[in-house]
Amino acid sequence: MKFLVNKTNKLSGTISIPGNKSGTARALIIGALADGVSTIKNPLHNLDSYSIIDMLENMGAKVDTTDNALWSVQGTGGNLKQPVNVLNAGNSGTGYYCCTWLASTIPAKSVMTGDYQICYRPAGPLVDAANRLGAEIISTRDNGLAPLWIKGSISGGKKLTFPGHNSQWYTGLMMAGSMVDGDIEIEIEGPTLEIPYVAMTMGMMEQAGVHVQNDNYRRYKVIGGQKYRATDFVIPGDWGSSGYPAFAAAITNSTATFLNLNRDDYAGEREFVNVLKNAGCIVEDVSGGIRVTGSDHLKSQVIDCSGMPDAVPILAVYGCACEDGKTVLTNIRGSRLKETDRTKIIKEQLERMGGRFEEDENNLIIYPSKLHGAFIDGHHDHRIVMATAVAALIAEGPSVIDHAEYAAVSYPEFYEHMKSLGADIQMLKSCEE
Repeated sequence: MKFLVNKTNKLSGTISIPGNKSGTARALIIGALADGVSTIKNPLHNLDSYSIIDMLENMGAKVDTTDNALWSVQGTGGNLKQPVNVLNAGNSGTGYYCCTWLASTIPAKSVMTGDYQICYRPAGPLVDAANRLGAEIISTRDNGLAPLWIKGSISGGKKLTFPGHNSQWYTGLMMAGSMVDGDIEIEIEGPTLEIPYVAMTMGMMEQAGVHVQNDNYRRYKVIGGQKYRATDFVIPGDWGSSGYPAFAAAITNSTATFLNLNRDDYAGEREFVNVLKNAGCIVEDVSGGIRVTGSDHLKSQVIDCSGMPDAVPILAVYGCACEDGKTVLTNIRGSRLKETDRTKIIKEQLERMGGRFEEDENNLIIYPSKLHGAFIDGHHDHRIVMATAVAALIAEGPSVIDHAEYAAVSYPEFYEHMKSLGADIQMLKSCEE
C-alpha cells in the first residue's frame, strides 16, 4: 500500500495517542513469566504485539486479547516450555532479542527467526553472552544473525560485558536472568545509550516484584532465583508515536491536542516537549495530554538522541523545516541498528525531496531545506513511512510513500489520525492487492 500526501496548510483537532509499544511488549513478557494472571490496560494493538504473543504462547503462556482495552496473560510461573513451533518474531526487534533470552532458559531446543529485516539485525553480543552462560546458540548462517538455533539453559555466576549503544541485547537478559540459578553481572562498555528503555524494563520488573541492582546504568547485578508475581499493568500513550502528529502540527504552524500522554512515564521521547519549546512552539499541558501550537519560524537546535534513537527520522524532518541555522542530532548510533539504518535511510529519502544533510557515524546535521514532492521508498520501516508522510505535508507537489501499511507496526491508527487532523493524505492500494 501507498500514501499519497499533498501539502497541507493547517491541521487542527484532538487525537488520543495509542499505548506504548515498548511498554506493551515488556508487560506481555513479564506477564508470561509471572505466577498467575496479569492484566494489561491500554495495550497497543500492533503487529509486533501479536508476534510477541504468538512466541509467548509457543512457550506455554496464554494471552486473552478478547477485550481490546484489557488483555490478560496467564503466566507460566517461570516454567517455560519447549516451543511447539519455530519462534517467529515477525518484525519485532524487542520480541526477537527478549524471546531469544527466554528460550535460552529452557533446557530444550528452539529455533528463532523473523522477517527479512530481523534476519539482518545483529545479535552477536547476545549470542556470545548466552553461550558464556551455558546455552548453545548457533546462527544457522554462521554470521551471528537469525535464524538462530538455541539450546538451553543458561545459569548465573558470570560477569558479562555489552556495548552500550543497543540496550536490546541485554534488557532481555535482565528479565530472563532473574529466574535462573546464580547472579549475573552486566557491565556496559562505551557510551550508555537508550537508558529510558533500560529504566522501563527495570521499573516494570520491579512492579512484578523482581529487582535488578543498578549502578548508574554502567553496571547491573541481576539477582538469580527471583519469582515474578502477577501484576496489573497500565500502559501509557506512546510518546514516540505522538511525535509524528505533534511535529506535523509544529511544521505546519497548526494547533492540535494529543491525549493519553503521561509526562512522568519512562519514554525518552518525553523530551519532545522541550524540543518543541526550544523550536519556538507553544506546548501547553491539558488534562491527560498536551496541546501543541507550531510556528512559521522554527528554530534549529542540537538534540541528544541517546535516549530516543527511534526519533531520528521525525527529528530530521523537523530540521528541514527550520528557518535558519543547522539542526544537529547527536548520539544517533542506536538508530542504525533498528529495522533499517534509520539515519542513512531517512537522509536518503529526504534528499529525494530536496533535503540537505551531513552525516557521520554518530551525528546527523540537517540544513533548512525547501522540500518538494517525490516518490519515497519506506523500506518496510514504520518510522521512515510516518516521518516522510509528515515531511510531505510541507512539500511542494504530491508525494507517494511506499510500504504505507508498515505504519501499523507501531501506530495502527496513524492514517486515520492524520486524516482527522486535516492532513491531505490518501491510502492507495497496489494493483496486486
